[in-house]
Amino acid sequence: MVLKNALFCLVFAVSFAGSAQNKMPYQIFTKSGKITTYNQMVDAATQNEVILFGEHHDNSIIHWLQLEFTKDLSTKSALVLGAEMIEADNQMQLDQYLNGEINQQAFDTLARLWNNHKTDYKPLVDFAKQRKMRFIATNVPRRYARMVYRGGFEALDTLTANEKKWIAPMPFSYDSNLPGYRKMVEEMGGHGGENLPKAQAIKDATMAHFITENMKKDSIFVHYNGTYHSDFHEGIFWYLKSSLPRLKILTIATVSQSDVSSLEIEHLNKADFIIVTDDDVTKTY
Repeated sequence: MVLKNALFCLVFAVSFAGSAQNKMPYQIFTKSGKITTYNQMVDAATQNEVILFGEHHDNSIIHWLQLEFTKDLSTKSALVLGAEMIEADNQMQLDQYLNGEINQQAFDTLARLWNNHKTDYKPLVDFAKQRKMRFIATNVPRRYARMVYRGGFEALDTLTANEKKWIAPMPFSYDSNLPGYRKMVEEMGGHGGENLPKAQAIKDATMAHFITENMKKDSIFVHYNGTYHSDFHEGIFWYLKSSLPRLKILTIATVSQSDVSSLEIEHLNKADFIIVTDDDVTKTY
């Protein structure tokens, strides 16, 4: 009996250890829901000119993956980096930091950095600094997005020519019937009216504009943005393709699920690669 109990305990311990080792904080899927690998995602990226890496802004696993992805891709191709998280009119301060002309404290003071910059985006900027890569501040200044939210695109007509250099050239295309923009209005119950998706569109159009303006031949532009800015090949992707139909773009989306072993139906075709993270992954804020 003692031997039988000991054998049972050993089998249970081995089984538990195996189960614990198999627990994954994330899984990567193709757009059709097939499990794929990180290396396959990196290899696919090398065949494109622009990567739109969609994130959840507070997801620690995704921020780690973005850095590792960028490091690994840089061994295969020259890169230009860019991000939603720094606004276009802070490009001068960003360049000064990258060139070593100001330190982090001065950068924090002079630029409108997000509260989670030090934990989540500074590692990417510092990698660019270390490798002497360009890093492009692509997002529209938030005050302009607020203007659109309050007064539509017409509100931007009051800007000076110098102020307009921080936004996509006007007028730019806008399709209010894109599913992502329509969903935004529906989820907000009509609050914000038709100006809400327009405020989103000025961000998408401006990010696409600064990506195209700063692409380099024989380089890949890796852009970090909230996943909703490129999900289902809308947003930034739509604006890039509108201006450059033959541009090769790979999209990566982030979703969160309680079970990472399979992709939920609602997320199919959200991007070329979809990273599913566990709901319990540590949040950075």
